[in-house]
Amino acid sequence: MVNVRLLDPQDAAQFKALRLLAVDNAPTAIWPTRQEEMTRSIEEIANRVRSTPTQAVFGAFDGDVLVGITGVRREPLSQVNHKATIWGVFVNPSYRGRGIAQTLLSAATGHAVGEWDVVQLMLCVNAENLAAKRLYVSQGFQTFGLEPRAMKVGERFYDEELMCKRLG
Repeated sequence: MVNVRLLDPQDAAQFKALRLLAVDNAPTAIWPTRQEEMTRSIEEIANRVRSTPTQAVFGAFDGDVLVGITGVRREPLSQVNHKATIWGVFVNPSYRGRGIAQTLLSAATGHAVGEWDVVQLMLCVNAENLAAKRLYVSQGFQTFGLEPRAMKVGERFYDEELMCKRLG
């Protein structure tokens, strides 16, 4: 049974390991390179996963092992704090197909609505990542734009689709 909960600073080492797996598994879907992710200290990562009034990171655990992650953040400014951004959705490939990504997205959505009173979620996805796009559409996200050349991996550029989901 996989359980989802907010991460805390004690989860930093597992978060870093899973992010490194994500970079290796999907380098065109994760923004930092392996080298950039490797250079982040455990203290930096602990601060990154610590919940704040503008940031929350969720983890899916199989027992004590972190197998999936996603984050949600929002701006503190009053004119834009009605919306939040989903980031870093990743599930260990050996755990895919079990609904973990959907559960993580539900947890992040519930937090954004319940804690922050958010009425719109945003995210971006590599335009070529059909599986991720299907996931987001199944969760009620709609494409509203395209950012050309949003990411460069090696010598190749990738476009990202901008997606949103209206809540309430």
